[in-house]
Amino acid sequence: MSLRRPSVRAKVVAVVVAVTAIGLLAAGLLTHAIQSQQIMDDISEDFDQEIGELVRLAADGVDPETGETFHGAGRLMSVAMERNVPGTNEIFVSYLDGEHQQSNPPTAGRIVAENAVVRDVVEGLTPQSSTTVQREIETEMGRVWFVVVPVTVPDRQEVGAYVMASALDRSLAAETAVMRTYAIVCSVALVLLGLFAWLVVSRLLRPLRQLSTTATRVTETDLSERVVVRTDDDLGELAGAFNTMLDRLSTAIETQRQFLDDAGHELRTPLTVLRGHLEVLDPDDPADVRETRDLLLDETSRMGQIVEELVLLAKAERSDFVTLAPVDLGRFTDDVHDKARALGARRWVVDARADAEVAADAHRLTQAVLQLADNAVKFTGPEDEVGIGTQVSGGPAGRQVRLWVRDTGPGVPPEETDRIFDRFARGSVTGGAPGSGLGLAIVRAIAQGHGGEVTVERSDGGGARFVMTWPADGVGPQGTQPGAKGAATEEAG
Repeated sequence: MSLRRPSVRAKVVAVVVAVTAIGLLAAGLLTHAIQSQQIMDDISEDFDQEIGELVRLAADGVDPETGETFHGAGRLMSVAMERNVPGTNEIFVSYLDGEHQQSNPPTAGRIVAENAVVRDVVEGLTPQSSTTVQREIETEMGRVWFVVVPVTVPDRQEVGAYVMASALDRSLAAETAVMRTYAIVCSVALVLLGLFAWLVVSRLLRPLRQLSTTATRVTETDLSERVVVRTDDDLGELAGAFNTMLDRLSTAIETQRQFLDDAGHELRTPLTVLRGHLEVLDPDDPADVRETRDLLLDETSRMGQIVEELVLLAKAERSDFVTLAPVDLGRFTDDVHDKARALGARRWVVDARADAEVAADAHRLTQAVLQLADNAVKFTGPEDEVGIGTQVSGGPAGRQVRLWVRDTGPGVPPEETDRIFDRFARGSVTGGAPGSGLGLAIVRAIAQGHGGEVTVERSDGGGARFVMTWPADGVGPQGTQPGAKGAATEEAG
């Protein structure tokens, strides 16, 4: 049985609490070290002050009983101890010739005086000793720091020892109590921080949980689930990107499904025709074989055209279907007019020619114009006129490009102006003209790929005018820019 790995929320909270705990611990230890050192420095300054007073008393002081200078180390230390009131945790002890003389305060002084280390230091002094000795000892009061000052009087062979001590543990007790309180407060603060971090991280990671739940509910046949985006931070952008991915995936699957449906629908009839003629073919009749062969070649050619158009429509759903780049619209108009003239003997004219540089995909636009021109040829006669024109105009939304192909044919009934751009839609005035019904759908896909649209209207001289419009600077619904692959980007907010 494997243990469950900790969640992202638990990891984040653990890191926050751990980093905070390390910071608090470091701050506490540093503060404790600084405060303890300050206390030790204060004790050392007190020792220095007491030593200084003792030295001045020995050099300049007089015995209050005789009014003369001190004649013995014992009397000097006795007067010094009377004059010095020990502070909190301070202890004064005096020795004369190795024997304990006085203590202040008595109880603590006796503990220090009877300590073996102190006695060893005192007994090691001689009349010639002049250097102070300091040590740290362990006693029943805890740690004690003491300083032994040799005290001698000229012309006297007696040896005095003036001991100043401080109970370190008692001096540091207040600081230790503060640190203990600090530790308790920090522990409580860390618990509260952990709870608060758990709540905050839970709220911040809610989009991720929704993302996971949505991803779990998404199936191959149902891509309708979406994550609700409530924030505009990084997680909100992630949720938005996930929704965009689902949109694209849904579009891709729908395009694939439509492609398969369209292919099955359109290829079924040619295949039925092929099979029917092959079943009734008389292989011994050369004329029948030749006629069937020509018919089969015509049907396979039509099937090939349908497949190419279906593939093109399937590509129209991709972000790189249209690649925008700067295009000289005037030169493009001349080129596409020259190409269209080869489609049929009509009166080909250029209605207008815009001398401007615009953002467009010249290859896709050529496909669209030639498709519209081919339709015009199908529904007109040799005496009819087919016009091609381009125009760039300004407006509140920026420069707009208009590209049109018009003819003087029968036109498009008003009730069919929207329907004819659907896949496999054929107008009521086709008159048996050949076609798959996909041409205008391709034109619309190319117009939409440019961020624009295509419409049909009644031409001034009769017939129909098909007009493509799109932003001249290439900023359309797909968010494409000139010279860039038309990859759509969306920001989740």
